[in-house]
Amino acid sequence: MTSMTPSRLEAMTNRLHACVTVLVLWLIATSPWVSMLRRIPSGAGALTYAHVVLGLIALPCGLAYALLCIRGPRRRLYFPWSAEGLRAVGRDLSGLLRGRVPAAEGGGLFGLIEGLLLLALLLAAVTGAGWLAARGSEVALAWREVHLLAARVLVGLTVAHVLAVSAHLLEFLRES
Repeated sequence: MTSMTPSRLEAMTNRLHACVTVLVLWLIATSPWVSMLRRIPSGAGALTYAHVVLGLIALPCGLAYALLCIRGPRRRLYFPWSAEGLRAVGRDLSGLLRGRVPAAEGGGLFGLIEGLLLLALLLAAVTGAGWLAARGSEVALAWREVHLLAARVLVGLTVAHVLAVSAHLLEFLRES
């Protein structure tokens, strides 16, 4: 990544965003039909195997996307743990209660949602891989529980992200 131009980095980030989006949406949509406990059942169908394979693909794609998103000072946009960053989140939350759409760029609530979504994606992918690696053992059930929790958080944050993007698109359309 050291010799890439900003436009090439942006293009790569956009492609990874599209890839991660498709993978996550497919994994979420098919998860109700995946039935595993300690191991992949002997009679598992194509959806179960596809979920495992695409989940494993989501891990490096999600990691690469997260690394591109948080490179350099952009990290503060997604993880606003400074006093100033938390004030921006607070301003966005109070504005939201007054009917104002938070800013899309520059951190704040929208950036925090995106950062937490990145973490949930990585946690779901890592725990899914851990569950697969521990298959057949007692610890596989613990990996499964954490994976299911991470997946539920991922779903909730994905919904919040889609709602935030939709609100910004509506705001944009109103202004034009």
